[in-house]
Amino acid sequence: MEAYRQPTPASLRGARVVTPEEAFAIWRGREAVFIDVMPRAPKPDGLAPGTVWRETPHLTIPGAAWLPNVGYGRLAAATDDYFRRSLEALTAGDKTRPLLFFCLPDCWMSWNAAKRAREDYGYAEVIWFPQGAGGWVFPEAGLVEATPHP
Repeated sequence: MEAYRQPTPASLRGARVVTPEEAFAIWRGREAVFIDVMPRAPKPDGLAPGTVWRETPHLTIPGAAWLPNVGYGRLAAATDDYFRRSLEALTAGDKTRPLLFFCLPDCWMSWNAAKRAREDYGYAEVIWFPQGAGGWVFPEAGLVEATPHP
């Protein structure tokens, strides 16, 4: 629940696990909705009044939807609602549309989000890319700056 940057299992029940090369082939063929679940960096506590704080740019796979904070072990009701609504919008309500979840290597966020989409929300074809953005090493499709999905 708290140590999210730890080694993850090699599999996820009901989901297909893919290598970077397989993820790239899926991306190139536009065969799935790519969903980045990397958390959004919180604003640091204790900033002096008037301090300008700029978030670190978030880099992701081109075309991926960034749904920050949906991969925690437990979700607040508002975050759960955001995750459900976002998946509904990204799939146009088609629960058979393939979804590919990722974050970074050794990150439970994508494992948790993929599991939740499959087991709790009923999406039929869930793909998990455990290496995530850290394993995306394709010069012809480099990482791009992202903003959170509305």
